[in-house]
Amino acid sequence: MKKAYFLISVSNRRNLDLCVKYALAGFMNNISGVWTFEEIQVGDFISFLYGAKAHNLYEVTRKEAIKGAESLPPWQPITFQQSGRTYYFPFRLYLKPVRKFEEPLVRAEFAYVAENLLLRGGYRRTHFQTDQTTLQAVSQMGNLWEEYVSPLDLSNYETFTPHFTKNRDTILIPEVFQFHEFILQSLVRQYLCDNENLARFLLEVGIAQASAEIFEVLGEKAFPEGHVDILLKEATPIGVTRKIIIEVKTGVAMRQDLNQLKAYTEEIGDECIAAILIARDFSPSIIKMAKDKQIKLASYVLKQLSDPVASHTFEGLLQDLILKTVQT
Repeated sequence: MKKAYFLISVSNRRNLDLCVKYALAGFMNNISGVWTFEEIQVGDFISFLYGAKAHNLYEVTRKEAIKGAESLPPWQPITFQQSGRTYYFPFRLYLKPVRKFEEPLVRAEFAYVAENLLLRGGYRRTHFQTDQTTLQAVSQMGNLWEEYVSPLDLSNYETFTPHFTKNRDTILIPEVFQFHEFILQSLVRQYLCDNENLARFLLEVGIAQASAEIFEVLGEKAFPEGHVDILLKEATPIGVTRKIIIEVKTGVAMRQDLNQLKAYTEEIGDECIAAILIARDFSPSIIKMAKDKQIKLASYVLKQLSDPVASHTFEGLLQDLILKTVQT
């Protein structure tokens, strides 16, 4: 698998300073926090995003979900005035500093993520995945890291593994979350990051004009009319950049899903070689409409989620995931 690169949004300068001091990233006890925690894997690279600037380059070396994190350093809980809810940071990434820099997003090298930010009207997200071109660029920015990283003493603490369930009665945040579309998106993205899985999937949906090895699999990509859940694009394009766009839905596919995908294909133009809708099920009318719009369909199967009571780890769901082509 190619190493992914993410920019992680930081809410204030104090928290950024703590992240840098301890080479540590933390995410809140909500669905966005656990989604980010599951999205980013050991071996991936991250930079911090604050004040419209990218700060430093790190490699993720370890991940932990910590019990009782509301009373543990380094970050203080945050209470949002509008909702009155207080959040803390149980989901943590341990980082190895690689390069030191502080670069504005107006640099051309950050065009991919800057476009996402502009079209979304600001951050409003815990993380943004960017492409291999950006990772190659930041790997040459600034200087190699030579500064001291302070150790954080967290003795006598317990960890847990986040679980996901369809049963609202068994939700116990931050340890058990309701299965959300964000989680399904991440499952599909990571499944397709495996070249064998991607090659088989492209063959089954009838995309034979491109090899799986040329693509990188990216998370949400913004467009003027919205965003696609998953974007496959050539990692090292020459002349043209072939793209495949994928929309992911946890439930039954709807007409608006197809209309939205079609609008994206028209906006991208000839470089979009395929559009795919992944959902739990498709009605006969949706299958016919997809054929008319030249959109490919695939259903997802997660047998574990058929148990109405049990909860499951992200890794367990990933191992269970099956994508099946729907003939149009």
